[in-house]
Amino acid sequence: MIRCSRKSPVLNPNLIRSCSSIRAFFAPAHGDSLAGSNSATPACGFHEAIRSPLPILGSRKEWILQSIPGAKTLYSSQKLSRSFFRNYCSAENRGNGVSSSEWTEEIDYLDESGGVIFSGKGVRSVEPGLDDHVMIGDIKKPLHNISAVAKIVEVVKRWKWGPELENQMDNLQFVPSMTHIVQALKVISESDASLSLFRWAKRQTWFVPNDECYLMLFDGLNKNRDFDGIQLLFDEMVSSKGGSGGSSMAYNRVIQYLAKAEKLEPSFCCFKKARDTGCQIDAPTYNTLITLFLNKGLPYKAFEIYESMEAAGSSLERSSYELMIPNLAKSGRLDAAMKLFQEMKLRSLRPSYNVFASLVDSMGKAGRLDTSMKIYMELPGYGLKPSATMFVSLIESFVKAGKLEYGIRLWDEMKKAGFRPNFGLYTLMVESHAKSGKLDIAMSAFTDMERAGFLPTPSTYSCLLEMHAASGNVDSAMKLYNSMTNAGLKPGLSTCTALLTLLANKKLVDVAAKILLEMKSMGFSVDVSASDVLMVYIKDGSVDLALRWLQFMGSSGIRTNNFIIRQLFESCMKKGLYESAKPLLETYVNSAAKVDLILYTSILAYLVRCQEEQHERQLMSILGATRHRAHDFMCGLFTGPEQRKQPVLSFVREFFQAIDYELEEGAARYFVNVLLNYLVLMGQINRARCVWKVAYENKLFPKAIVFDQHIAWSLDVRNLSVGAALIAVVHTLHRFRKRMLYYGVIPRRIKLVTGPTLKIVVAQMLSSVESPFEVSKVVLRAPGDSVMQWFKKPIVQQFLLNEIPSRADILMHKLNILFPSSAPEIRSLSPPKPLMSSRSF
Repeated sequence: MIRCSRKSPVLNPNLIRSCSSIRAFFAPAHGDSLAGSNSATPACGFHEAIRSPLPILGSRKEWILQSIPGAKTLYSSQKLSRSFFRNYCSAENRGNGVSSSEWTEEIDYLDESGGVIFSGKGVRSVEPGLDDHVMIGDIKKPLHNISAVAKIVEVVKRWKWGPELENQMDNLQFVPSMTHIVQALKVISESDASLSLFRWAKRQTWFVPNDECYLMLFDGLNKNRDFDGIQLLFDEMVSSKGGSGGSSMAYNRVIQYLAKAEKLEPSFCCFKKARDTGCQIDAPTYNTLITLFLNKGLPYKAFEIYESMEAAGSSLERSSYELMIPNLAKSGRLDAAMKLFQEMKLRSLRPSYNVFASLVDSMGKAGRLDTSMKIYMELPGYGLKPSATMFVSLIESFVKAGKLEYGIRLWDEMKKAGFRPNFGLYTLMVESHAKSGKLDIAMSAFTDMERAGFLPTPSTYSCLLEMHAASGNVDSAMKLYNSMTNAGLKPGLSTCTALLTLLANKKLVDVAAKILLEMKSMGFSVDVSASDVLMVYIKDGSVDLALRWLQFMGSSGIRTNNFIIRQLFESCMKKGLYESAKPLLETYVNSAAKVDLILYTSILAYLVRCQEEQHERQLMSILGATRHRAHDFMCGLFTGPEQRKQPVLSFVREFFQAIDYELEEGAARYFVNVLLNYLVLMGQINRARCVWKVAYENKLFPKAIVFDQHIAWSLDVRNLSVGAALIAVVHTLHRFRKRMLYYGVIPRRIKLVTGPTLKIVVAQMLSSVESPFEVSKVVLRAPGDSVMQWFKKPIVQQFLLNEIPSRADILMHKLNILFPSSAPEIRSLSPPKPLMSSRSF
């Protein structure tokens, strides 16, 4: 028991001693009070209990209360006055205004029997938050760290967080240090309480940034899976003193925790912040980040991190190699993948099969076949064997690159290794060899494919069938087609079209018709395919087969287009099948197609060359079926002025004025040439001269006549037909004659540019009237004076004003040769009589 030397005047000294001892042992912490009073000196009892120089006997509160008379009653009383208890002596001013640092009374420490153990001055109280020791008499005794840490842990565990915790920490009876905080954080397991203690410590003047604190806090938050708290604390660490609040270890640990938790954006954001603050990122952190981004399917972010890692001089781990190399290869960065592959081997890290497979596949697909094969050959050196997938990849790469020989070798190696080619590989081998023209190997692989139990796809059938069709193998193509349809597979439109084209080229009309009807029953639109077959016959000149195919199309309800009808019509005209041509033309016209001037002129050209009167009637009927206005013009041209009710020249001018020269200028020139041929052959010279005159007026032949003042006049007939050239020469010489005789203009020379074809015809025509024109290679020329004298002859005037002498030995013979034209003697219209006898010539 503890006995005080000073006797109380009010109470029993024994009771005072007992109560003093109880209070010294059970002094509450800050906020606790005895007898409901809050005025007791805080925390002094704690220091007396844990810092007493002697052991405290009777640690159990109940035993002491029972052993001391009246103690229990005193402890449970709610109305004890504060003056009942003795005050501790401190440096503060007491009620009497005396400042003292010692006790004013002696304290006796008694044992259980009442004997005095020790007698001396008591323990002085300390100032909260200022002192770092306790007074034992006159001796300063330092506060042990373990006791300080225990008190901090007790306070934190009790108050957890909030203003009350901070108030309690501010009123501690000692000044904590960073050592106390670190040790307390090691004991406290709750992350919220640890963070509260840490943030309180950060606001103190004695706080020094400590990496160990951050590491423990991050560990606790990670253990509780509080990743938001990790990010928040990380930001505090970065902002604290410009990022110097934590070391590289703390930065790296945060990044690793977030990356292992698969927090993509937070981990990468923390990585960038750490890098910006100059933190040295270690290799495990790089590898963890790279692994995270690769596993999440973001290889390019991983590559970016790897570039930073490479610049920092760090190296990958084996697991990172296993992920980086395939991803680099698949993304097309083959050189980087090969670099890591070689680096991995130099570091004696054994590449896995996945690394080899990815490199072989990517190199092969990129066309780097030599590298792919080299990596494939390295497999046995590492105790690895190629799988069926690797064989398939290699074979596909070589076959698609056109190296079928290497593909066949690998194909054989694959079979020797005991692997069975899959459906896709069979298909590739068949189609690639078929497309390369190696139909024997393709058919052999196709047979093996069927024996292996694989049903070829329509694509495989189609490829083989189309290649056989392109090679002209009708039997093989039809066999494949029947096999395909018997297997329940529907051939594609291109396959049927290829087969139809083959049958058309082989002129198997009946078989082609059967295939076309099957196509129609399959739901294909067969109009285009049927028209293509029809064009094959037309281009081949098989007009009979074309007409037969067209008849089949009509009976089957299959339509074709007007272009093909016109092509077939023109083919019939060339073959002289006028009876078949007319229905085609009628079909063409009735389908709202427009017969243009070129088509009409081509029919007229056939009439010019016609040699039989029966065919002439058919051609005239065909011309009428065109319903072209040129036919009305032709009919009106050969009628009399009474029926036309206007002169020939006016009638011709009216027709040519209705021509759209912007669109039909070339067709109009073609029409004039053929029409003049026809008129000359029919002996209609005056009508022909009218047509030429109007054509020249409408500038259809703008450069035919050239007046070079008094030097040279010329006529160019090289681009004209024979009839048009003869008419142009006569009409132009007539113009020259009028110009020279009436106006007295005589050029130095006159030229007729005929070209080699028309030179003889024009020369012979002019020689019949003794012309002065001399014949050179392609030109007939004469001096102007000589021509002037020649124009003055009456026979020349008659020749130029009236008609061309059409003697058979001069004109008609050449027309028959040069048109080539029909013989004139069978025509109903006999040639006009010569202007004079042959003797006069």
